[in-house]
Amino acid sequence: MSASSLPTPLPRHLAILLMITVGTMFAANHVSARLAFDNGTGLLLAVLTRSGLACVILFTLVLVQKKRLWLPSGTWRWQLAVGVLITIQSLSLYSAVARLPVVIALLLVNTFPIQLALLSWALGGARPTLRSCIIMGTILIGLVVVLDIPTWLSNADAMGPEWVAGIGFGLVAAFVFACALWITEHRLSQVGSTLRSLLTMQTVFFAMIIGGILGAVPGGMSLPENSQGWLGLVFLALLYAGGFSTLFIFVPRLDMARNAPVMNIEPVASLVIGYFVLGQMLSPSQLVGGAVVVSGIVALSLSKQR
Repeated sequence: MSASSLPTPLPRHLAILLMITVGTMFAANHVSARLAFDNGTGLLLAVLTRSGLACVILFTLVLVQKKRLWLPSGTWRWQLAVGVLITIQSLSLYSAVARLPVVIALLLVNTFPIQLALLSWALGGARPTLRSCIIMGTILIGLVVVLDIPTWLSNADAMGPEWVAGIGFGLVAAFVFACALWITEHRLSQVGSTLRSLLTMQTVFFAMIIGGILGAVPGGMSLPENSQGWLGLVFLALLYAGGFSTLFIFVPRLDMARNAPVMNIEPVASLVIGYFVLGQMLSPSQLVGGAVVVSGIVALSLSKQR
């Protein structure tokens, strides 16, 4: 592709504003999911609704852009693997959101850069630099604070029966997402992003249907019990699909290599929205830990650009 045919980048202030908006939409999506779960919505139904609407938008983009529905030889199994991993990630993320304050669930999931760096090293990639190791260690210390591990160790009952499961689901979501990113970069680089995203969302969508038919998750396809539950279900689908499609359409013009750390606004936005919608609030020490985690993730993102 010639330089003249590349999309013109947006002015940086507009690109940053758009990315803040998208990050806030994703945060509101997770708060909406918690609202839906608290009012009887099934886990599988939530993921089914979200992925279904995303499939409609992506399929429309494929038709408008006249993309060819074709995968290069030898990539089908890797594409299927990514679809399965994102299915697990979606279920694990929403399972964490259902059990933990939304901001804590997102902070756990946002540790995927650490897991991706370690995974890449384990699979033959470059060893993390000393600077990266220090930053990752700082992030882990921040997580210990935000998860209030000392309180849990001294009195596990004070944190609630779902605390450990929620932490586990959050870390699993981060790990499988890191695996999906590694496969995408190293095994699916020849596949167009539109087609790859469409096939991934289709895998998630059909997996939810199969899971619902088999009863894989008790109450997984339960309908919301009241208007708040329906509101949460509708908004989680609209906000995810809207944020995803906006980011997808504008990403060629956002200079992601330079501006990607802005997306770490998501946990901050979830903290604010979660407080007003759900009444969720962290202690002062947890807020400090969360700030350390977000700052560390931003620093890690910036260090990779040098």
